[in-house]
Amino acid sequence: MSNEEESVSVSSGRLHFLEDVPQSIQVEVARSEIPLKTVMTWKKDTIVEFKKIAGDSVEVLIGDQLIARGEVVVVNERFGVRISEITHPSEKPGNIKQ
Repeated sequence: MSNEEESVSVSSGRLHFLEDVPQSIQVEVARSEIPLKTVMTWKKDTIVEFKKIAGDSVEVLIGDQLIARGEVVVVNERFGVRISEITHPSEKPGNIKQ
């Protein structure tokens, strides 16, 4: 076993008790800056458009930490996310790769 594998194994063993701690995840579909004046004109059935195209990647976050990217899917009439990439801890939300 390499030192890196041993380190991961030891760390995982020490943190095993955290595996069942619930985490709230967020999936950001799109983001846009809209003037408050525009928001104040919204009413029922108003459609808010984004620059994002259907099928573009979405970001999966735990807290403010970007952990993965994926695509929105529908499973049994419910939304889900198919993970396509696990991100590096240094990556920040908002830098979606196309």
